[in-house]
Amino acid sequence: MGANNGKQSGSEGKGSSSISSDLSSSTDQTSTKAPKNAATSEDSDLSMRTLSTPSPALILPPHLHPLSPLLPLSAPFNSSSSTSSSETVAMVHATSPPPFFSATHSRRRATREHHQGASVPIDLLPDQIFLDVFARLPTNQLCRCARVCRRWYNLAWDPRLWRSIRLTGDVLHVDRALRVLTRRLCQDTPNVCLMLETLVASGCRRLTDRGLLTVAQCCPELRRLEVAGCYNVSNDAVFEVVSRCPNLEHLDVSGCCKVTCISLTREVSLKLSPMHGQQISIRYLDMTDCLALEDEGLHTIAAHCTQLTHLYLRRCMRLTDEGLRYLVIYCPAVRELSVSDCRYVSDFGLREIAKLEGRLRYLSVAHCGKITDVGVRYVAKYCSRLRYLNARGCEGLTDHGLEYLAKSCPKLKSLDIGKCPLVSDAGLELLALNCFNLKRLSLKSCESITGRGLQVVAANCFDLQLLNVQDCDAPLDALRFVKRHCKRCVIEHTNPAFF
Repeated sequence: MGANNGKQSGSEGKGSSSISSDLSSSTDQTSTKAPKNAATSEDSDLSMRTLSTPSPALILPPHLHPLSPLLPLSAPFNSSSSTSSSETVAMVHATSPPPFFSATHSRRRATREHHQGASVPIDLLPDQIFLDVFARLPTNQLCRCARVCRRWYNLAWDPRLWRSIRLTGDVLHVDRALRVLTRRLCQDTPNVCLMLETLVASGCRRLTDRGLLTVAQCCPELRRLEVAGCYNVSNDAVFEVVSRCPNLEHLDVSGCCKVTCISLTREVSLKLSPMHGQQISIRYLDMTDCLALEDEGLHTIAAHCTQLTHLYLRRCMRLTDEGLRYLVIYCPAVRELSVSDCRYVSDFGLREIAKLEGRLRYLSVAHCGKITDVGVRYVAKYCSRLRYLNARGCEGLTDHGLEYLAKSCPKLKSLDIGKCPLVSDAGLELLALNCFNLKRLSLKSCESITGRGLQVVAANCFDLQLLNVQDCDAPLDALRFVKRHCKRCVIEHTNPAFF
């Protein structure tokens, strides 16, 4: 941001207008005067064409996790900005990059003009370095960088920085933010945003069907959509998204209680030929806590999403064994499946799941009280390549079930049999003598497990990385034996004498 940039920006004309007149409030309290025309950045290594619209200011609440355009950002952005409005909206000015403003900026510009001969070191960095830095910024910081100078403005709107958008928070007016952002990103290709591939709006309770419809209409290249916890989203909007975004592969609608099905719209279904099929390209689907999902809805999902490989139906308590039968018929490629807390799923359901055979790698049936050794035997016999099994709270599971599992699934790496009171040292010994690759084992609240079983596990499973023996009768010497033989193992326990 050298002196030349400051002078050039300050010499621009005045006057600004808003793309969307109803976006009347923002958390950014600084007034902006935008010039009429934007000049091109001829020294850009990327030879980018200058955009004719100005820098945006998509301001998010300071406690939220905003967008990380290319790389994930774990820490939230902390800002001292205050707002007089109860909601946060997005604002994008419709003219060229704004000049420096306010008395503070005028003083800084005067200082730079006084030292015109001295160059600012940051201005000497090449464009690629700036892009690498911008790629690690959240949405609000990226938009603010676009307001610094003309060069930063051009770089901040590089399409590669806008392949993903992350919006989170209860107070953010997401519908408006999506409308403004998609309009800005559609500038070079009117009404179509070809760059956006990922949209994360999890936890945005103010997101409605209107916002998703905007995305469906403008972003045909969308590949990943996460709207977990957005309980105002319904089937209609989801149908529009999956119908208009043929490349969508990852869909997370967990906690969307109004979503009961995933299907194409009727209009799109009628246009497709029978040979083409009414199929959706979704491979990953999370419908956790979609409490209204029933067997008929799962039937429709399976019939349309035949390419599913990852399906999570946790706490969909209306599902039964019949729904699982539909799933196995239409979706033979499922590798990961969770039906934990589905209380109506029984051994008959596991018999259907076992038809997935060697393709199944991950299975969770936690707290499915109707499952016994019979169902586990079906899975162990046919799904020999199983790597992960969560059977926590399946009180009908005994040592016989562990024996079937140990002898048929020797490559098992993770097993959770917590709160299974009928599992004892005998079953644990059979498991340890056959599953040498075991890395994670949870025995929480298994009352029949003692030190003998734990020592056999430690003596045979050298790669053990996590052992949960909370609320178990595990003596101190057994815990020390495990620690001595499994150097990398983290032991979760409730024995105050062991540390």
